Amino acid sequence: MSKVKKAVKETPLMGQYNKIKAKYPDAILLFRVGDFYETFGEDAIKTANVLGIVLTKRANGKAAHIELAGFPHHAVDTYLPKLVRAGYRVAICEQLEDPKKTKQIVKRGVTEMVTPGLAINDKILDNRSNNYLGSIYFGNKTHGISFIDVSTGAFYVSEGNIDYIKNLLQKFQPAELLFNKAQQKTFHQELKNNFHNFGLEDWVFTTEYANNKLANLFDTASLKGFGVDVLNEGLIAAGSIVQYLGETEHNQLKHINKISRLAPENSVWLDQFTIKNLELLRPNNVNGKALIDVIDQTISSMGSRMMKLWLVNPLKEKEAIEQRHKAVEIFIKNGAKAGDIRSFIHQIGDLERLVSKIALSKVNPRELLQLKSSLDTIAPLKKLLKQLKEPYLKHNEQLLDECKQCISTIENSLNEEAPAQLNKGNIIKDGVSKPLDELKTISNNGKEYLLQLQNKEIENTGITSLKIGFNNVFGYYLEVKNSHKDKVPEEWVRKQTLTNAERYITDELKQYEEKILGADDKIKKLELELYVQLVQDMLNYIAPLQQNAKVIARLDCLLCFAEISLANNYRKPIITNDSDLQIIEGRHPVIEAQLPPEESYIPNDVTLNDNNQQIVMITGPNMAGKSAILRQTALISIMAQIGCFVPAKKAKLGILDKIFTRVGATDNISSGESTFMVEMNETASIINNLSSRSLILLDEIGRGTSTYDGISIAWSVVEHLHNHPHKPKTLFATHYHELNELSKKFDGIKNYNVSTKELNNKVIFLRKLVAGGTQHSFGIHVAKMAGMPNTLINRANAILKELERKSINSDLKQKVAAVQPINYQLSMFGMDDPRMKKIMEMLNDIDVNAITPVEALLKIQALKDATEE
Repeated sequence: MSKVKKAVKETPLMGQYNKIKAKYPDAILLFRVGDFYETFGEDAIKTANVLGIVLTKRANGKAAHIELAGFPHHAVDTYLPKLVRAGYRVAICEQLEDPKKTKQIVKRGVTEMVTPGLAINDKILDNRSNNYLGSIYFGNKTHGISFIDVSTGAFYVSEGNIDYIKNLLQKFQPAELLFNKAQQKTFHQELKNNFHNFGLEDWVFTTEYANNKLANLFDTASLKGFGVDVLNEGLIAAGSIVQYLGETEHNQLKHINKISRLAPENSVWLDQFTIKNLELLRPNNVNGKALIDVIDQTISSMGSRMMKLWLVNPLKEKEAIEQRHKAVEIFIKNGAKAGDIRSFIHQIGDLERLVSKIALSKVNPRELLQLKSSLDTIAPLKKLLKQLKEPYLKHNEQLLDECKQCISTIENSLNEEAPAQLNKGNIIKDGVSKPLDELKTISNNGKEYLLQLQNKEIENTGITSLKIGFNNVFGYYLEVKNSHKDKVPEEWVRKQTLTNAERYITDELKQYEEKILGADDKIKKLELELYVQLVQDMLNYIAPLQQNAKVIARLDCLLCFAEISLANNYRKPIITNDSDLQIIEGRHPVIEAQLPPEESYIPNDVTLNDNNQQIVMITGPNMAGKSAILRQTALISIMAQIGCFVPAKKAKLGILDKIFTRVGATDNISSGESTFMVEMNETASIINNLSSRSLILLDEIGRGTSTYDGISIAWSVVEHLHNHPHKPKTLFATHYHELNELSKKFDGIKNYNVSTKELNNKVIFLRKLVAGGTQHSFGIHVAKMAGMPNTLINRANAILKELERKSINSDLKQKVAAVQPINYQLSMFGMDDPRMKKIMEMLNDIDVNAITPVEALLKIQALKDATEE
């Protein structure tokens, strides 16, 4: 007979904790107990591990013991960021009533949920980077994506195929990513757990629910005004974000007043591989530098965040690009005024995040004073911009709002020395509130007031010995000696009789007593009420403040471009409507910035056009600088199209709409992908998405497989790009010297090499790009420079001579030279050939829109086998 398990009893505190924890099972619950935040059970184990604090146990009635870890409540700003950075969602549970005023267990409830994507704490956020929460929704063919930064109010939406979605994720790098729990398998297959993520219920991801959520957020009947109403999958993703904000107690969102469409046609396409390979936002090596580290010399947090957005979204409109170039040029020519403008911007706080704190009711008095100080600089800033008399700068000047009423409201409300903490007092200025002023007078001048009252009553009654005193029984009193009893006014109330005197109270004295007893508490309460009202008044200025923030950030970026262009000898590029590219004495901005002061960068010329130099084949040994030339060409183009001057003596650039790179692939073993598979995936992405204004950089295509296979693949890729109707401009670096033969067969292909010099059996890298191919790789020389033992180097030289003697290389060269361009007009076999029929059947069975790269390789192998039967 089975035993009936008795219900385990728990303490009232733990009972309350468990009820609240059940509502937030996926979060660490910081449970306020007196002066501490406590965590229990699994939460305590995680918390102790992340924070490095002591893990103990707490008695839980008959439920035995439970793990416990806690820290003082005043240390929450120290410990909370560590938990969030570790990827945890944290629910903060506060005491909702004064423990002194209840005999029952104190009421508690979650007042705030902090997650990696919803942090607004300055100690969690990087002030020079956005903190995005993203959401993804997988449709049938089109997928939706949305990003929001609660700390700035930025809200974006878009949709597209999976490559486009991954591209946006690479650009925005969300701190947290939401997804549909019903699509969990697809989510993990496509994104490989690359982001902190959280699944929402399936019912959230519907069109009707999303539209209702967004319409309620913006208080509109339709989303047409934002130009996003046609993005069905995108809006589903955006709606799930709004739902998540509500679930996490983020309900004050006045600063999120619009949603913007991310349109691929508005900026240069930089796929996920290109952003990574060019090291635009972060270096691939621990001690390396990214392009953003070199060009971002902005002086405001707002400017730095905008710079990152510009860098991964280069412009495609000639007029817009040239507007920025003209502004940079004006700043360079007017260095003194530019310096003054930078000085004013330096005085401006982070308006974007200040506005968000106002909307979220998280702004403190010191920050409002900083806001006023920031706004004080707008008027002189506008005056300086007017003096420059440049149309684009004038347009930005006109967008700046001095917000005089906002300045006045803060100035007339807050003490100039108001503290950051509300409970410190001395927040509200004298003259704002008469009751508050009276309380302050009472609190600050209590004894003086009593003396004045005493003197007034002596004068009114003629009782010269009258004194004011205090006791705990009935508070303040007027003491009159018996010899003066006959002078006591009738309205005085006798409270106590002594041997030689009597004590009285008056209405005025009792009113004063009520004021002075607890005056400090009343002051704090009234100041808080007045401050809350002040913050509410600030909501009226959200739109102009956000506009100011955007203009200040834009000016900061343009001033930064002028600053770095002067410092690094960058030149203004010429932007053309054709697709040609000509760079004279171009330099790699990141490598150049890292060179020792005594060493100068060796510049190189690069020309690409549709006519006679569509593809440039670059040969040369490792370490000679092939990859640097490829990358600097792309970086110069990107810098030009974000509005910056470029590291070159001269640059004449046709506007690019897509930049592709296939450089420096490494094994992705954790995902089951080899170097060769990574190469093929990236190359396939290029082939399938190129355009007539594309720049393609290919480095060592085919090196991940055998020599013959590698040369065959590289050859066919180059041939395909040359014959493609879009004629994409291409730089192709390779070790396969045999590919130099391509220039003899195709007019648009030219051979170049990175020159070297041999001296005393040593190789010197000249790092200069010169016309013509090369037949020497200097691989053994490079191995020697790397510190390989001499015995190994000598043996390698001996083997090389033996191989050369057997003419292996020349044999391969002869085979390559014999390759003829594909004659697309002739059949491989006669139509009556049974092999041809079999091949045709196999080709007809292939769905080119659904086949994967791996399946394609297998099909090619099957076709190859069929030809050999």
